[in-house]
Amino acid sequence: MLIDTYGRTATDLRVSLTDRCNLRCTYCMPEEGLQWLAKPDLLTDDEIVRLIDVAARLLGIEEVRFTGGEPLLRPGLVGIVERVAALRPRPRMSLTTNGIGLRRTAAALKAAGLDRVNVSLDTLRPDVFKTLTRRDRHQDVLAGLAAASDAGLTPVKVNTVLMPGLNADEAPDLLAWAVEHAYELRFIEQMPLDAQHGWTRDGMVTAGDILASLRTRFDLTPQTPDDRGSAPAERWLVDGGPHKVGVIASVTRPFCGACDRTRLTADGQIRTCLFAREETDLRAALRGDATDEELAEMWRVAMWGKKAGAGLDDPTFVQPDRPMSAIGG
Repeated sequence: MLIDTYGRTATDLRVSLTDRCNLRCTYCMPEEGLQWLAKPDLLTDDEIVRLIDVAARLLGIEEVRFTGGEPLLRPGLVGIVERVAALRPRPRMSLTTNGIGLRRTAAALKAAGLDRVNVSLDTLRPDVFKTLTRRDRHQDVLAGLAAASDAGLTPVKVNTVLMPGLNADEAPDLLAWAVEHAYELRFIEQMPLDAQHGWTRDGMVTAGDILASLRTRFDLTPQTPDDRGSAPAERWLVDGGPHKVGVIASVTRPFCGACDRTRLTADGQIRTCLFAREETDLRAALRGDATDEELAEMWRVAMWGKKAGAGLDDPTFVQPDRPMSAIGG
């Protein structure tokens, strides 16, 4: 098992398939993009499947989330999903995506074995979408969401980041829209993981701000802590249910004490936390003919050293060198 010195057990693996993205969200990367990883530095499809097998068979991983960058840009994605679905034990599989490519891939991903998707959408207004992402692809995301729902990749969850002066006033409208389409909306506080290192606490919309805005139109009933488990989102029933809304308050209401996640970057590095500044290189071991048990032991040692928390409230906190697109969400 992947146990740390604070008694937490990692059962959820986030696997980044690429650092590339076809959007340029202002809270993630500069308009010109970033210097992408070279292809030889990326894990191959075979290497990804082997490491997931090691994680599920030897380390107790029960759920795999494919992330990026934008994971739909990975040419072998459907094949990777199909091969992971054939593993025993078979982990549950989900995908976090910007949704642009879902219209053409949702059905194939479902047939391959993907269980569900999280789609990022920050606004209902096409002009604001273009400002936030620097791309005119709003309709593509909406079409991707519909395709995911039609394919049975449910529950379809929508991830939203609110930014002051752009979409901070849209929380109630977004929730009404999500309820209408039977999507589960999750607001995420902006985190210090932008490539520009421009994040400031004063410049973010907090969980408290979001909930206050939602309550101007909806009655929110909090779920009990037991219902939350290790999930990053605090969830509320909307107007008595059955629809729910979640808030991931990584900055103002950290949930590190219940964290059950471990992360694998697209270039084969183990990270114990989104905000970790240390990594463990499994790619070199893989390509150096390490056995499955040797890889598993490296992973165990890495997780044993996991820190108690992300440290965002520590005055000495330093943002990771790698941005979110290179770490994997």
